[in-house]
Amino acid sequence: MQRRTTPDTGRRSEASRRAILDAAFALAGEVGYAKLSIEGIAARAGVGKQTIYRWWPSKGAVLFDAVLSLTEGREGAEGMALPDTGDLEADLKLVLRATVDEFADPAYDRPLRALSIEITNDPALAALYAERLEGPMNELKKARLRAAQEAGQLPADLDLDVAVDLIWSPLLSRWLHRSGPLTHAYADAVVETALRGLYAR
Repeated sequence: MQRRTTPDTGRRSEASRRAILDAAFALAGEVGYAKLSIEGIAARAGVGKQTIYRWWPSKGAVLFDAVLSLTEGREGAEGMALPDTGDLEADLKLVLRATVDEFADPAYDRPLRALSIEITNDPALAALYAERLEGPMNELKKARLRAAQEAGQLPADLDLDVAVDLIWSPLLSRWLHRSGPLTHAYADAVVETALRGLYAR
């Protein structure tokens, strides 16, 4: 007699969640945020609308989790730590160049722009973004700068929150407002200019 097994609902739920997030991210890139809908996500993922509404209150919340899921599979904060070769300038240039490449990738550009727009219009989503993505990422950035302080490469009394803004905000601003070319050369210039000012203190 064949042994009957109980369906693994946890595995099925995770598969549905992954399909929904993949569908939301892909559709945001294909049709843009304005045309993105729960119905479209459900159809692409092969699930019912109620499955999505059971886990997320809005399409913006789905898209946020889709973006957040890009960091899944890494080994926590340690696995996501910024490079530390002892050469702060080289490490920061590497990170900012990678950010430029991500912004330039069409697969990421439209979904990230869509999420940025939604965050400006949805205070609850903005708070969630700050708590679950921006805050933890800023802590990783500050950890790398703190290591540079401990190595005597940056002033001990440097305000790390301000330093993070000085180094990373120019790229975000240029990308978001399309105010100029976003290139590796620009990323390098941002790092060099910011560090000259920080070193001068």
